[in-house]
Amino acid sequence: MKLPVNVTRRTLLQGIGAFSAASGVPGLALAGSSNGEGESQSAENEQPQLEKYGIRQYTAPEIRLDYWIDAQGKPAEFSVVEQRGKWVFLKFFQNWCPGCHRSGFPTLKKFADEFSEHPDVAIAGVQTVFEGFSVNTQSAVRELQLRYDLPIIMGHDAGTKETQHHPLTMINYRTGGTPWLVLIAPDGTVVFNDFHADPDLLIEFVREQVA
Repeated sequence: MKLPVNVTRRTLLQGIGAFSAASGVPGLALAGSSNGEGESQSAENEQPQLEKYGIRQYTAPEIRLDYWIDAQGKPAEFSVVEQRGKWVFLKFFQNWCPGCHRSGFPTLKKFADEFSEHPDVAIAGVQTVFEGFSVNTQSAVRELQLRYDLPIIMGHDAGTKETQHHPLTMINYRTGGTPWLVLIAPDGTVVFNDFHADPDLLIEFVREQVA
């Protein structure tokens, strides 16, 4: 499923991921960037090409977890599918991930402060644990929520025996690790996913979309 081409949207999305390109972080081609997909973009029913990581231009899958907490730390529920009609920002993290604390959480905090009460925006964080299970715990989710004063719903995904304890969220979203940031359009299409994002450009982009 592809997002209709929009020059302003495309330019802003390219800018959001500029930090990744500048820092040499293994990244992804952003929506509308020059990545050899020109022909596929003109073919109406052709699926977009999968990139090294992520599912950009594909429909965001549901996230099914047994553990969600709201902004007050109380048991909660969250559904990506039920957020259709809204812009959805997701952050996948691990408690012991240096990059999460260096850039991921500051970006999430800035975005949440801007949009946590906006009726057309939904925000969630998920701890996707694939290592360090004794440190990246359920209790750490609440600790991080308090540490960064995050007024958002947060969850914990440590996988199952069937996935060899690899988080299903990571598998379905084809993440490259943590931190991993995802922006989903109101039609359910992933328009951005990467290790890092420029928070100011990200906020500017979403502001324009919900204006």
